[in-house]
Amino acid sequence: MSIVALITKAIDFVYIKPLRSIIPQQVFRYLACGGVTAFLDTVWYYIIYHYIVCEQFIDLGFVVVSPHIAALCVVFPITFLTGFWLNRNIAFRTTNISSLPQLAKYALTVAGSILLNYACMKLFVEACGIWATPSKILTTGVCAVYSFMAGRYFTFKG
Repeated sequence: MSIVALITKAIDFVYIKPLRSIIPQQVFRYLACGGVTAFLDTVWYYIIYHYIVCEQFIDLGFVVVSPHIAALCVVFPITFLTGFWLNRNIAFRTTNISSLPQLAKYALTVAGSILLNYACMKLFVEACGIWATPSKILTTGVCAVYSFMAGRYFTFKG
């Protein structure tokens, strides 16, 4: 059994009857892939921050990078590729487009998500006066909907 089939089977095992009437299977798989990606992102960040970067500032000669940003820079490509692979092979696997054009589209949607995160936080915190943590929760919801729609109708359109 392939790793894709194994992961899909594990996700579908949790997709029990009450959920089936509420959430479409593709949305459930997308949420599962996003949850796994977020979890792995956190684990990788912790490991890299504490054991690779060792909580030290990194002097690159032309700029000094703080440890939390250095760890973020190392983790981002790992999370980016993990998210792409999971979405391509699990959540939106009906596609028949080759990987490279999809990867470029995925990069574009991730860039859009980063900009949307920034814009939403600015809007909710500075314009609407909502506290930072509730604003982040709202922003995450907006970005999750955007990411799913972009994945379904742009990046992984079948």
